[in-house]
Amino acid sequence: MTSLSVEMLAADAVEPITSAGNAQLGIAVLAGIAVIVLLITKLKMHAFLALTIGSLALGSFAGANPAKTITSFTAGLGSTVAGVGVLIALGAVLGKLLADSGGADQIVDTILAKASGRAMPWAMVLIASIIGLPLFFEVGIVLMIPVVLLVAKRGNYSLMRIGIPALAGLSVMHGLIPPHPGPLVAIDALGANLGVTLALGVLVAVPTVIIAGPVFSRYAARWVDIEAPEKMIPQRPSEELDRRPSFGATLATILLPVVLMLVKALVDIVVDDPENNVQRVTDVVGSPLIALLTAVIVGMFTLGRAAGFTKGRLSSTVEKSLAPIAGILLIVGAGGGFKQTLIDAGVGQMILDFSENWSIPALLLGWLIAVAIRLATGSATVATISAAGLVAPLAADMSTSHAALLVLAVGAGSLFFSHVNDAGFWLVKEYFGMDVPQTIKTWSVMETIISVVSLGFILLLSLVL
Repeated sequence: MTSLSVEMLAADAVEPITSAGNAQLGIAVLAGIAVIVLLITKLKMHAFLALTIGSLALGSFAGANPAKTITSFTAGLGSTVAGVGVLIALGAVLGKLLADSGGADQIVDTILAKASGRAMPWAMVLIASIIGLPLFFEVGIVLMIPVVLLVAKRGNYSLMRIGIPALAGLSVMHGLIPPHPGPLVAIDALGANLGVTLALGVLVAVPTVIIAGPVFSRYAARWVDIEAPEKMIPQRPSEELDRRPSFGATLATILLPVVLMLVKALVDIVVDDPENNVQRVTDVVGSPLIALLTAVIVGMFTLGRAAGFTKGRLSSTVEKSLAPIAGILLIVGAGGGFKQTLIDAGVGQMILDFSENWSIPALLLGWLIAVAIRLATGSATVATISAAGLVAPLAADMSTSHAALLVLAVGAGSLFFSHVNDAGFWLVKEYFGMDVPQTIKTWSVMETIISVVSLGFILLLSLVL
């Protein structure tokens, strides 16, 4: 494709694809989302296909030229994958290295060796939060569940008293902290600063995970008093290894990208001079791509080689880490296409008018939209992507800190009340050997607490910053 044709495509994507009024646009948005919801929930269609079809339906309902709708969707898909695709891939590689090398088990065993009695729920939430930083939610659950079940069984603890803190730690990381796909896409869509979002996300995450984890687990254990199911205790990865990485090296590797990105954000705030040599260095080293790439390269030695991996085994681990994220990348890309279709159809201006007429704060509006889509589709990632696309125009005139808080508000809304249309609901139900009512009283309530409590802290920060 020539540079001229690329420029023409970009120009088409910026121009409105329809001149429909607010009423027609509002109906088109509801119809487009309804199509996505029905395809995912009723026809069990993959979210990638549902988002693609929903984007085309949105354009049709808005009366847009089909060719321009397709251009908007493909431009949005391409820019989103270009923005976050490599970061998701690097996060997956780091997570796979952590799991296969036994580094995750080393962190678990070290912390559990120093915790007992009343400290155990706090130890579980700490372990899950550390492990949850580089891992996707589903991978984190698979790693943590054997630990939860073993600790509950050997220590004679209530399963919920141990399990809820672990789930809370994983879920909060998944919804609020980059480099998880949802927050990354929202940061890209809203033009937020990743370092600032990460710093504020940690501020919100710490009190939220305490309330939804160790504190709520006391009540969850009373409501659902069950023992760890014997059949669900699988083998841990490191049981097949002769040796595994040290605790210090593993923890340093996990925290390395986080520290690099936070240092960049701090230098940007304190120095605030693009010509300064220190800021130039931190802008490069602390960029998400370089920070994660550095962690992956370091992890090959501190995790892979420390576990005795050969060059061939390291190569195989990296290769195996990329295959499972193909679906995630496609969903994220299609979500970006849906977002761009919304923006190019003029929905952004409609949302601006709506928020002004009804005097709804942008943070609350972003949270409410994410909640509605989460309840309808069951997917936190779809909810984050769609809501971020809808409220993106609201972030245009926001300060750096408030744009970051809008990202967090959308992420918080995407976690609200997981129920029967969410794959995570069934994953937790089966692993813990619960029935549907028990899962709702524990897992679903915990997710709702995370969503509401984190919104409360986000609104408090918005008053201070």
